[in-house]
Amino acid sequence: MQAGVVMQHKVKQGECLSSIAAQHGFDWEKIWQRPENDALKQLRQNPNILMPGDHVFIPDKEIHTVAYATKQRHRFRKKGVPVKLRVRFLDNDQPRANERYVLKVDGKIHEGTTDSDGMVQHNINPKAVIATLYLGEEMQEFPLDLGRLDPVNEISGVQARLNNLGFSCDDEFGTMGPETKAAIRQFQLAHGLTASGEIDSATQGKLLKVHGC
Repeated sequence: MQAGVVMQHKVKQGECLSSIAAQHGFDWEKIWQRPENDALKQLRQNPNILMPGDHVFIPDKEIHTVAYATKQRHRFRKKGVPVKLRVRFLDNDQPRANERYVLKVDGKIHEGTTDSDGMVQHNINPKAVIATLYLGEEMQEFPLDLGRLDPVNEISGVQARLNNLGFSCDDEFGTMGPETKAAIRQFQLAHGLTASGEIDSATQGKLLKVHGC
């Protein structure tokens, strides 16, 4: 093991690398690029979509000194803070473009309109776990569980993406039952894939592309 690594962090539900890095006082890229985390990088690929129970190696902190003139004001910015929240809204596969929204995160309120692709983008605290977005003239409510999306190579990750895209399989979370197979089959039919009802690489790839992550 490379010198300087002092601990492993066991990932809990709702955590991603950005929130873990903020908790330990690091930029997420510094942690992700550690060679001890190569196996995790190969398994998960997306640093902000981890699975509860994954282990992340955390390096020891290093002291850096910089020289600046006295009696002057200097600004320092911590890397990796804030992080960007991106959410896309569709209606029958069409972007909900140019609609007013109100986003509430950690007691802070952000307002704006979706872009031409139905996208909402805002910088947020990497430790945030709960947000609520209100969209459109009727202020339709969308609760957002930040950091709770599991990897697409896990059944729970496939189910979460299917649910988000309108292919319901809520009652079988974490297990591969008939409702999940039916939802997979419907998704496959909707996107020109072989309707096997099974989670193959083509289905995973299409889920990632359509869902966005």
